[in-house]
Amino acid sequence: MFTILTGAQFGDEGKGKVIDLLAENYDLVVRFQGGDNAGHTVVVGDKKYKLHLVPSGAIFGRRLLIGPGVVLNPRVLFSEIMALESEGIKVDIGIDAKTTIIMPYHIELDGLREKARTEKIGTTNRGIGFAYVDKIAREEVQMQDLCDPKLLEAKLKEIAPAKEKAIADMGGDPTVVRYAPFIDEYLEIGTKLKDRVTDVSREINIALVEERSVLAEGAQGAFLDVIHGTQNFVTSSFTTAGSACANLGVGPVMVDNVVGVIKAYITRVGEGPMPTELKDDLGARMREKGAEYGTTTGRARRCGWFDAVLGLKSVYLNGYTELALTKLDVLTGINPIKICTSYNLDGESLGYPPESTIDLARCEPVYEEMPGWTEDITEAKEYDDLPANARAYVERLEELLGVDVSAVSVGPGREQTIYRDEPEDLE
Repeated sequence: MFTILTGAQFGDEGKGKVIDLLAENYDLVVRFQGGDNAGHTVVVGDKKYKLHLVPSGAIFGRRLLIGPGVVLNPRVLFSEIMALESEGIKVDIGIDAKTTIIMPYHIELDGLREKARTEKIGTTNRGIGFAYVDKIAREEVQMQDLCDPKLLEAKLKEIAPAKEKAIADMGGDPTVVRYAPFIDEYLEIGTKLKDRVTDVSREINIALVEERSVLAEGAQGAFLDVIHGTQNFVTSSFTTAGSACANLGVGPVMVDNVVGVIKAYITRVGEGPMPTELKDDLGARMREKGAEYGTTTGRARRCGWFDAVLGLKSVYLNGYTELALTKLDVLTGINPIKICTSYNLDGESLGYPPESTIDLARCEPVYEEMPGWTEDITEAKEYDDLPANARAYVERLEELLGVDVSAVSVGPGREQTIYRDEPEDLE
C-alpha cells in the first residue's frame, strides 16, 4: 500500500502528529520534498521531538528514506540522527545518492537576497531556494559527492567562481564558498553517512512489489507550492501530492490513498495573502491557545477562520481520499464560529480562489456562522463524545470540501485523536 500525506493549507496543519499516528502501521516512511525549512513536533508521553529532516517514523524503528526531491543540510540531518540515537532511538535511514546538498554558500545567498528585497517573502534563510536553483541549473552538489573528496573538489572547482562572484556582487563574503573548515566538516559528515546512501526509487518500488507499505510524508502545504501556491509567497518545491510520485520515482498507478491534513481554522507564517485572517483579539487568542509559533523559526503564525474556498482548491490539487482534522479543541469557547464559504471580489461572488495572488489579497471573505460549544473536548475518545455543535462543524466541513474526515485531533497527544468509522488508514 502506498499512501501520500500532505498539508492542505499553508503548512503547520499538524502533519507531524498525523504522520506519527500513521507511521507505526507502515514499513517505510519517506520524505519527498522540501528541506529543513519545515519542522514538525512529535509528542510521545511527556517528551517532545522537534524534527526538520528525519521522518516521523523514527520513533517506531521504521525504515526511513529521504528522496532526491529533498534539499538536504547534512549538519541538520546528522544532528537529528545523533539526538534521537542518544535517546536510545535507532534511526534506520537511507538518503538517495542524488539528493541535493544545501551548501554554506546557499545560506549566505539566501540571507543576502532576502535582505535586498523591498517586499519580503518570509524566507527561513535556510538556503532552500538557492539549492533548488542549483538543482534546476545542474550545478548542484549531491549526497554522493560528499562521500568522495575528489568528486566534491571537482564540483566546487567548476561552480565556485560563479558563486563567489554572485556573493561578492550582493555585498557578502565570497570566501564562504571554498572555506576549508566547512568543506572538511561536510566531507566528515559524508563519511559518517556513506553507508546510509541508497537508491530511494528502487527501495520503494521493491517494497511495493513485495506488498510492504509506504507512507510518503509531505512538508509545508498546498498553498506554498511553487506552482500552485500564492506566488511569490511560496516555498521552492512542489508540495502537492502529485509531486511525491515524480520526486520519488514511483508510478502514479501505485498510489492507494491520499491523506490531507487540515486545521479546524487556518494559519500562515510570514507574508502573503490570507483572506480570513483575524487581526483582532480573537486571532491572538487562537494563536496562544493553539501554540501557533513556528517549529523552525519560532515566528508567530497569523490565524483566521476556516477557509473552505481555499480548502476546495486544495482537494482538487491533491485528490484527497480522506482528511485528518486537527486542533478542533482550539475553537472551544468561541461563539459563533465562522466558515468562509465564498469570496467577494469587486462585487462578484467567487466560490473558487482567483489565480492571481494580487486578486486573492483583495478578496473579502463571505462567512457562514455556526454555533460554538463550551464543553472541554480534549478528553473525548469517541466521535459521539464530542458536543453536537462540534460534530455539526466537522460535518459541515465535509459537505463543503466533499471529502470525509476520518480522524479528528482534540489535543497534541497521540491519544487525543478520535477515529471515525474505522478508516482504512487512520485506525
